[in-house]
Amino acid sequence: MPTLEQRIQRLEDRAAIIDTVITYATSIDSADWSAYAGILTDPVHVDFSEAGLPAADFPRDQFVGMAAGLLEAWDARQHLSPNHRVTFDDTDPDRAVCFSYMYAQHHMKNGDLYLMRGSYDHHLLRTPDGWKIERVVQHVSWLEGDPNPKP
Repeated sequence: MPTLEQRIQRLEDRAAIIDTVITYATSIDSADWSAYAGILTDPVHVDFSEAGLPAADFPRDQFVGMAAGLLEAWDARQHLSPNHRVTFDDTDPDRAVCFSYMYAQHHMKNGDLYLMRGSYDHHLLRTPDGWKIERVVQHVSWLEGDPNPKP
């Protein structure tokens, strides 16, 4: 049976992991690319193949720059990240996976709207600087609108 200290550590880790996943979403919306980079490992494995980006390992700065270029084309963005389910690796206390839903809205002042709905599997690693996402897999349930904004 885990000790009280171990149970408290697990609760603290769970809260930190969820905060990391929420930062993933909110930093996109606020275009805080430094915060976005700060929650990713270098390199980071990204699998957005269901949305057209084949799975690959990216240098962190390259992926952040690519995300910024695509997302800043929209006038406004809102990424909701609810229903967090954290699973810890039984063999390595420094690894965990956080499943979360994805509801991503992208809006243009001209009325164009692109919606993505689905989920993420965020694979996290505890580092000296806190929990970081080392692998993210996006699962698309359905899409609405045109993914290419028109000014």
